[in-house]
Amino acid sequence: MPNYYSKQNHRTGFVRGSILCFALLACSYGYANAMPKAATVEVNSVIAQQTVTGTVKNGANGSPLSGVTIKVKGKDASTQTDASGKFSIAAENGDVLQVSYIGFANQEVTVSGTMANVNLISEEESLEEVVVVGYGTQRRKEITSAVASVKEKDFNKGGMRSPMDLVQGKVAGLNITRTQGSNPNSSTSIQLRGMASLKGTNSPLIVVDGIPGGNLDLIKQGDIESIDVLKDGSAAAIYGTRGNGGVILVTTKKGKAGAAQFEYMTYGQTERVNRKPSMLSADQFRQLIVQGENKPDLDLGASTDLYDELINKDNFSHFHNFIASGGGENSTYRASFNYENAKGIAKQNGREQFGGRINFNQTGLDNRLTLTANLAANFNKANLLGGKTGDFEQTIQRNPTAPIMNPDGTYYQTQEYNNYNPMSRLAHRIEERNQQTFSGDARLKFQILDELSVSAFGSYVRDNWNDRQYRSILDWDQRPDDTEYDGTGYAYKRNDLNWTKTFESTIDYNKTFNDVHTFTGLLGYSYQYMTAEYFNMSNSGFSTDGFLDWDFNSGTAIINTKYPRPALGSFKDENTLIAFFGRVNYNYADKYFVTAILRREGSSKFGANNKWGNFPAISAGWNISNEDFFGNKDVVNELKLRAGYGVTGNQGIPNYLSFIRLGTGGYYPQDGVYYQTYGVENNANPDLKWEQKAETNIGLDFALLNSKITGALDVYHRKTTDLLYEYNAQLPAYVQPSIWYNVGEVVNKGVELQLTAFPISRENFTWQVDFTGNYQKNKLAKLSSDIFKSNWLEFGGLPSPGNLGNAMRLEEGGEIGNFYGKRFAGFDDEGKWLFYKADGSTAHAGDMNNDDRAYIGNGIPKFQASLGNRFTYKGFDLTVFLRGKFKYDILNTADMFFGNKKWIPNNVFESAFGKHDQLNDDPQYSDYYLENGSFVKIDNITLGYNIRTKTPLIRNMYVYLTARNIATITSYSGIDPELQDTGFDGGIDSRGFYPRTQSWTMGLNIGF
Repeated sequence: MPNYYSKQNHRTGFVRGSILCFALLACSYGYANAMPKAATVEVNSVIAQQTVTGTVKNGANGSPLSGVTIKVKGKDASTQTDASGKFSIAAENGDVLQVSYIGFANQEVTVSGTMANVNLISEEESLEEVVVVGYGTQRRKEITSAVASVKEKDFNKGGMRSPMDLVQGKVAGLNITRTQGSNPNSSTSIQLRGMASLKGTNSPLIVVDGIPGGNLDLIKQGDIESIDVLKDGSAAAIYGTRGNGGVILVTTKKGKAGAAQFEYMTYGQTERVNRKPSMLSADQFRQLIVQGENKPDLDLGASTDLYDELINKDNFSHFHNFIASGGGENSTYRASFNYENAKGIAKQNGREQFGGRINFNQTGLDNRLTLTANLAANFNKANLLGGKTGDFEQTIQRNPTAPIMNPDGTYYQTQEYNNYNPMSRLAHRIEERNQQTFSGDARLKFQILDELSVSAFGSYVRDNWNDRQYRSILDWDQRPDDTEYDGTGYAYKRNDLNWTKTFESTIDYNKTFNDVHTFTGLLGYSYQYMTAEYFNMSNSGFSTDGFLDWDFNSGTAIINTKYPRPALGSFKDENTLIAFFGRVNYNYADKYFVTAILRREGSSKFGANNKWGNFPAISAGWNISNEDFFGNKDVVNELKLRAGYGVTGNQGIPNYLSFIRLGTGGYYPQDGVYYQTYGVENNANPDLKWEQKAETNIGLDFALLNSKITGALDVYHRKTTDLLYEYNAQLPAYVQPSIWYNVGEVVNKGVELQLTAFPISRENFTWQVDFTGNYQKNKLAKLSSDIFKSNWLEFGGLPSPGNLGNAMRLEEGGEIGNFYGKRFAGFDDEGKWLFYKADGSTAHAGDMNNDDRAYIGNGIPKFQASLGNRFTYKGFDLTVFLRGKFKYDILNTADMFFGNKKWIPNNVFESAFGKHDQLNDDPQYSDYYLENGSFVKIDNITLGYNIRTKTPLIRNMYVYLTARNIATITSYSGIDPELQDTGFDGGIDSRGFYPRTQSWTMGLNIGF
């Protein structure tokens, strides 16, 4: 990955200009789409006949559609179009033809002659006006809250490790980061509108097809219809104590009536490292250290590129998804079966998985009763041994003249500080996970009246995994000379099981009075039970590797006390949520909209005095462009003002904190038998309750110039009170030194902007531009009370050597992400550090005290933005997608240690003899190592082509080539400026890392 260095500090020049541009555009999400045009239905009347003929075409390009189902409503007569899109069916004047085809919106045509030509609209286009919200859907123009919707056609292209990667950069205010790049076994960090909790959950609630807390492992590319984000409190309040971090609703594809169809989606992907750390090569080490520093003993005789040794050159990954769908008037189905073999850029780092998803829908009782069911499963095996960040730290600091192997075939081990041979780890250890995940749900809906329906929904999600680890008798940590294992093997196993049962029942009401007053009502009940359990065991003293970890009984540590003691452990906990909720929507003449929500929820996690809480919300919208006085609609096609206020909660803390729990203590002997003792493990708090966030959001949706420009602007202010934190407790009267209590407050505020524009829209060529941007600021408003006090919180503990402490401090009135440390004042004549003291004088490191430290930077980006361009020309389409984060600092801890000649005899960076050549002192933490982190990434370029086929057996064929993480424009000198920024220690670039890569993907989607 090229790294283009800016010559300006982040307070001037290029970055300031970038920030200003994005700030002027403002920053928010939610967008107003133009209303899709109505389906064009041409019915040419001739004379009344018994046979009706016609042609069905794609309304977008006029091409005929084969396999379209045409049925006479209320009768048995049905047919399908041929390869030319033509059909013939027996029908009389006044009959209604129902026209359905997968991928297109269903149409109804009233027969008034012998000919009926139908133009179908793509379902993707028709879906644009429908957005999924909590427990239902709404038309885009009726939404009064900050809700973002991303459809499949707008997803990021290429091989994605997580479903959330599909919408990275697509939703203003939604921060999605993979701190370990493309590691197939790493997780995705998700945060919406900044930090809102100290100890509770800060990530959004994931809802998959109505299942709160749905498992993302069960969702694959090609199976997702849309991802909708409830961003503000007035939208998320319907989910109560789990809505503080926002809500992400994932809707999977369902079966549709029509001819049986098949789809096959596949891609192959390969990766390469885009930038290596600048450590010394063997030749440079000999020149600069062995000879330059006169240290001949450090030349160990070899020339080793350990980084290259750890890279998996055979990292080809591939994915396959085969789909069958279809159905008739009363039943539809969709089944998909997938396989993926994902290989990491690191050796012994991969994930192989297979699974499937089945959807079934059945209607009956004159279309009043509907059953919808989904089954999904995923089975994966992960190799977790390779890709450890510590392994790649060794590639920087290990002596490059050290060989990998000894002449006798054993692995060579260096003895310097924090050294080990990672190739030896890979050769002599096993670390694997086998995981099975299952989800099943069913919904039964009965339409009592046209305006009234009831439904019952139940789901069961089960996630089970087995971990196994083994260290060979040849492993360095098991060596016979100076370890307690004395040359024997070590084994460990763990089994985890998490499962969740959910039952929800709702009553829905929808009625329009006098053609202008529309009321929609929802009443519901929710019950969710969650449990987690695990057991683990370890043993050592294995005299042979012949059985690995499959014969625990043969480990002699059970009877030989000179070995480390075998271990056994087990655990289980559970919690329950119960809620009653309701929502009322009112629409007057598509001009004025009001939504009110109330959820009353109880959680077993909280104290006896606060088991239940209320979560209200109110929001309103005014469609100004529908007013009679609104003129110039040719310029401003749509203008809607939104305002909302909502209260949500956070119950994402451990279970049983409000109760007194017993824990194990020591042992006592009695008659030669040792008995376990138990004691109080924590202080009970019967007043413990949920964190509560009150959020105000004001938004504006607009469409301009015949809907060539659409978008939304949102401004929000959120205040989270009763923050949960573990405070010091006085002894006595408390029996333990800490207690969980509700005290603090956090304030978040920001601006978000979403824009979509069509600069060019012609018959054979279109250009679409999508922009998202946001500004955010997070502040800790309160940390202490009269009873429980905390002066400040510290995060980001720095590694040894040097006992450098924590890098970040958070105190009342301060911003989240503040760096706190010494201020660099230069070097003395001997290369020793000089720092500014509080009184402005300078001193060496040993003369500094805590009062001399100050706030020196901030690691949380203030601005984030993305810019997508999509060009289409005939059958070709080209997407160019850029992302950026701006105005934040990075602490380069790798440079702090490895850019210092004091790290010798370990290897060092080239900067130790360049940028930091003057330095001749132990590592110190100060603003000297803070760098501007702002960047712009050319994140995704995709070129695709729709192949027109002449055979009626192939419905469509699309091929594409995707390149990801192409280049980064930044002044940051480290490997990659995109770091973890969803926690309290954002902006710290640690010494250990997983290589960042460019990926190249070739894909094929084909429909039969």
